[in-house]
Amino acid sequence: MKDKLHQLKLKYQGKKMAPAFNALHTFLYTPNETTHSGSHVRAADDLKRTMNTVILALVPCLLFGMFNTGYQHFSAINGFPENFSLMEHFLTWDNLWVGLVTVLPLVIVSYGVGLAIEFLFAVNKGHEVEEGYLVTGMLVPLIVPVDTPLWMLAIAVAFGVVIGKEVFGGTGMNILNPALTIRAFLFFAYPTWMSGDKVWVHEAVERAGTADAISGETVLGSLAQGSDYSYSLADMFYGFIPGSIGETSTLLILLGGLFLVFTKIASWRIMVSAVVGALVMGLIFNGVVNAGWLPEYSKFYTLMSFPYWQHLLVGGLAFGIVFMATDPVTGSQTNKGKWYYGFFIGFLSVMIRVFNPGYPEGVFLAILLMNVFAPTIDHYVLKGNIKKRLKRFKTATIYPKASDEVDTLKTETA
Repeated sequence: MKDKLHQLKLKYQGKKMAPAFNALHTFLYTPNETTHSGSHVRAADDLKRTMNTVILALVPCLLFGMFNTGYQHFSAINGFPENFSLMEHFLTWDNLWVGLVTVLPLVIVSYGVGLAIEFLFAVNKGHEVEEGYLVTGMLVPLIVPVDTPLWMLAIAVAFGVVIGKEVFGGTGMNILNPALTIRAFLFFAYPTWMSGDKVWVHEAVERAGTADAISGETVLGSLAQGSDYSYSLADMFYGFIPGSIGETSTLLILLGGLFLVFTKIASWRIMVSAVVGALVMGLIFNGVVNAGWLPEYSKFYTLMSFPYWQHLLVGGLAFGIVFMATDPVTGSQTNKGKWYYGFFIGFLSVMIRVFNPGYPEGVFLAILLMNVFAPTIDHYVLKGNIKKRLKRFKTATIYPKASDEVDTLKTETA
């Protein structure tokens, strides 16, 4: 089989469709071309392995989202079970089947449209197909409501890949996270499909026959409307709540984050600082409420009084911190810059969540905003490091051979 593929590759060598064929050929097999000169660093990781590692971390969230889609669907129709049993009420074939027929089409459309555009650009420009969309194609279905129309998702994916990625030069050159660009397009172009109480539970309203019979509102949606929510801390932590497909289970997101840190794919500095930023902003809001500075009839009261640490258990904050804020292309590159970058993502996420009751979820807007400021953060971090080095040079003993290096450094910073 491999020999036949190699013969086909020789046939397409140098032709216009070569990038498309090479992408399919190297999907399963290692390329047989190697460089013949120069020094090289041997390592087991490359872009394809990096993307596959992230996908492995996302698979548990995808599978859980399928079961939760069916669970929320049947519970909205029949009522939530009083004595919940994981095996009897959640991990059932009925739940999985509803999740499969609902979620898999979103995954297929995301990959189909996105990869088709990647192939077209690669063939047109004559470069190899890059693996960057492998993760984006998996992220997109996990951050949208379960009943997002497929045609709507296809339009958003096309916009995100072309405008958010290809116009900047492709993988490694984009300044905005492509998956979040797609999510932002959906939010601003089709806001009624991205919020409210009718988009989080699969066809529950139609199947139940009456809108009063079910409640598909998320925890944040209930708080934004000034009402209470009926979910326990265990429900919110394990993920038995309505929400976007892959963002409900904080437990699986935490395990995925630990896996990415252990494999050195994602930055723990960004994760930790983002959590700290979210907690700080939540503490500030709780302090304002506890001090009596905000009347109870204020529309911001319920979200500001929400326990600061529970912000990490609901909405897409945890998912955004682990899988999107840590994007190595659009995030800060310096270690010190990552602390600032992550802190402001968490800080702004909770701020936007509270002050935007019409759509009480701000993590994707916060990450996109910090994507824009990431180069600026790194610029000032590097500038500060250069100033510190110059100060050390002024107090250090300069030997004749080092004087040229000092002059060069002063010239570069002038």
